[in-house]
Amino acid sequence: MLGFFTRNVRYKILALGSALMLWGVAHGTADVEQGFDIPVVFTGLNEKLVIVDQNSDVVNVRIRGSRAGLRRMALEGFEYPVDATGARPGRANFEVELTRIEFPRGVNVVSRSPSNLIVTFESRSSRIVRVRPEIIGEPAAGFVVAGVDLDPPEVRIVGARSEVRRRGEVVTEAIDVSGLEKNDEREVRISITRPHIWLAEERPVKATIRVKPAKQGGKR
Repeated sequence: MLGFFTRNVRYKILALGSALMLWGVAHGTADVEQGFDIPVVFTGLNEKLVIVDQNSDVVNVRIRGSRAGLRRMALEGFEYPVDATGARPGRANFEVELTRIEFPRGVNVVSRSPSNLIVTFESRSSRIVRVRPEIIGEPAAGFVVAGVDLDPPEVRIVGARSEVRRRGEVVTEAIDVSGLEKNDEREVRISITRPHIWLAEERPVKATIRVKPAKQGGKR
């Protein structure tokens, strides 16, 4: 029995090596499927328009190819471009055409979702609104906040026309006055929670917090 394993050892090793090599080649060339998301990127969008809604910000693609071929793909480099040149306020429908994306040779597209990108555009507008300080906490015992002076007291916001019209003010990030016994100055940022409104100029606001003894009759 032992002779079977020791006889012609060289040929047996060569045969085993060949079998492993063939298995590796077959394993590497066998077709497999893989799914991934491609970010949607808009080009040619008129600066007077704002995107306020879209049914998806990625295109999910399933592709088929060899394991080796898929392993060599640099997925992070893919983008799905949408040409928004000529878009107008309202809803637009863009068919997803994957011929715009160059996949490596030997890789085939099985499916994509969604098949259409539905996008809503709105006219851009701007206006000047006041800045309101957001105060939290309480000053030290025996003191009250007499007021908060902001510089600048107003800022310009930009965004979708319908939302800009409804916005009469913006609020600073929380200003904690806990334990204050005297005036204080801080730099704070403006907090805008609406997704389709932003500041025309990103810069901090200087907040001067005025504190006085409560016996002087001041109220917050």
